[in-house]
Amino acid sequence: MNDEATRSYYDSGDVDAFYDAVWGGEDIHTGIYTRLGEPIADASRRTVERVADRLDGSLGPGSAVIDLGSGYGGTARRLAERFGCRVVALNLSAAQNERHRAVNAERGLAGRVEVVTGSFHDIPFPDGHFDAVCSLEAFCHSTDRPKVLSEAVRVLKPGGALAFTDIMASEGTPAEVLHPAVSRLGVDALATVSFYREHLAGLGLSDIGFDDHTGQLVNHYVRLTEETAARAEELRGRISAAYLGHLQENLPVWVDAARRGRLQWGVLHGRRP
Repeated sequence: MNDEATRSYYDSGDVDAFYDAVWGGEDIHTGIYTRLGEPIADASRRTVERVADRLDGSLGPGSAVIDLGSGYGGTARRLAERFGCRVVALNLSAAQNERHRAVNAERGLAGRVEVVTGSFHDIPFPDGHFDAVCSLEAFCHSTDRPKVLSEAVRVLKPGGALAFTDIMASEGTPAEVLHPAVSRLGVDALATVSFYREHLAGLGLSDIGFDDHTGQLVNHYVRLTEETAARAEELRGRISAAYLGHLQENLPVWVDAARRGRLQWGVLHGRRP
């Protein structure tokens, strides 16, 4: 998906209302679940903490981190609260950014979280500007992931940490097999863990690792399917019939792909020497 298509998608009233109703409008990520039927919002917040764990040691008062594709700002707010650091939240959607700023103000975080409308394909900051870089499930929307990784590493200080999650294809899965699922993302294919490892190594990162939480994908897409069905009447009053119908058709496709082992998910991380 190019930047304009991504912006248009996330500025959509249907998309905004769905994420608010089903995810809680704070953290819109794949979740890490500890029990059956756990609220999606709670599991999503656990993912934020796992990414934050990988940034621990690089962040504290006086440091700065950039969150690429920051959505509604749940990650940015949590990093500011946990580490006392400054956060730049870079995101394409003006609608999400407006909501993000309002919540920051309500929670007294406007002075520590700067919301910037822009693209992770062209990060509007100089080289070596940040002590850490993070992202949660945003790179899957990109049609030029090498450029995204290059930009992420470019703005990272020597010694700084990078950590991100992404929905990925399992190694060896043909792109056409996943096309029915990923078509809603506006891309032809997903990246793989090996793709990210190789590109990060090529950009000079060290200590590259992958915390594999692939088993959570079935849990997550089952929960999304359950919640969408359970809230169908509520959703009919908030989103269009066409979008609800698309969700009801598309979510089981993701469940099937996860159950068949065609997807991977977890936290990729590394450090700039």
